[in-house]
Amino acid sequence: MEPMIAGTIGALLALGVTLVVAGLMKREQSTELSPDLWKRVAKVWESSSRRSKLWVVGSLAAGVLLAVVSGWLAATVLVPVFAIGIPALLKEPRQHEIDVLAALDRWVRLLAPSIATGKSIRDAVIATRQQAPAVLVQPVNRLVARIDQGWTTRDALLTMADELDSADGDAVLAALAIASSRGGVGTRATLTALSANTQDRLRALREIAAERAKPRAVVRQVTLITLVVLGASVLLGGEFFDAYRTPLGQVLALGIGAAYIGSLAILRRRTVPAPTARFLRGSA
Repeated sequence: MEPMIAGTIGALLALGVTLVVAGLMKREQSTELSPDLWKRVAKVWESSSRRSKLWVVGSLAAGVLLAVVSGWLAATVLVPVFAIGIPALLKEPRQHEIDVLAALDRWVRLLAPSIATGKSIRDAVIATRQQAPAVLVQPVNRLVARIDQGWTTRDALLTMADELDSADGDAVLAALAIASSRGGVGTRATLTALSANTQDRLRALREIAAERAKPRAVVRQVTLITLVVLGASVLLGGEFFDAYRTPLGQVLALGIGAAYIGSLAILRRRTVPAPTARFLRGSA
């Protein structure tokens, strides 16, 4: 009966940790109702790679196997939580703003020589569509498709800004939209100033990202050392960990694990910058 109670308490603690981590995750503000938890999990699962799915399944199986072999029921929770949660919380976050801005910088510098020959922004976009950076291939192709369908260059650029969903992208595309509305007057000067501003902004973002990566690197090293020492202690510690085999000990182990994962979640939240508010949202 006691193992069953301990297992139930462990499952409830694991659910609590999951809800805390989900609550700490930043959400984009939206007027629509959020989908339920299971739909989110299903969406994340479907978008995951095969390697990630195998890792999740293997972690769950390893936890169950260790619990069966050792009789330590807390392993069914701690093993998958640590195996899945720690790599997810310590990996480098996706630098969406930097990726988009770097691609836009290359694209603007690609448009400049074409415009210098006398082409309009519309003609320059169409002429250089095959040379667009990888991040912008699909947005630029859709931009050209809209222009071919009769959209004004300004409206097509503003719609592209909505697709990129980036504050820095808004600044670049708004400048191009304004230049296109002037019939080419001052376009070269606009692109020159825009390229210089984009370079400065990109340099600043990369410096900030490098500084934010330092605490993650330190915590990654500390976590690795902690896990190695803990594993060696379990194998060589003899009866030192016997207290954690009792129901109360397993509850304490789950609590310690939850506190550690929660600390990593808070660290990640503080080292991942909030997306800058856009000013062209819905403009098109």
